[in-house]
Amino acid sequence: MVRLYKHLLANGQPRSLADQLLRSGTSIGANLEEATGGISKRDFIAKCSIAYKEAREIHYWLRLLKQTDCLEPRLADSLLMEAEELRRMLSAIVRTARDNS
Repeated sequence: MVRLYKHLLANGQPRSLADQLLRSGTSIGANLEEATGGISKRDFIAKCSIAYKEAREIHYWLRLLKQTDCLEPRLADSLLMEAEELRRMLSAIVRTARDNS
């Protein structure tokens, strides 16, 4: 996300969009880090759920950047596939944790 943020700014893309992408993208890692140190299963699920929501938001920002020609189509498609894979993994983690609680 940090590299993509730098890429967007270096290519003259709107800072407000790049900032949103950076916040959402770095929030995923931060919430997962908090989840691994969670004090309870409920806390773990809550933090992973936030990370999942942020992954959905990343997918939105990437689609928007692609549709407005702020990202090259091939790069956007590759990032969208990765974002979707991450979203699915986080969804599975949350679902499994809930089923086992």
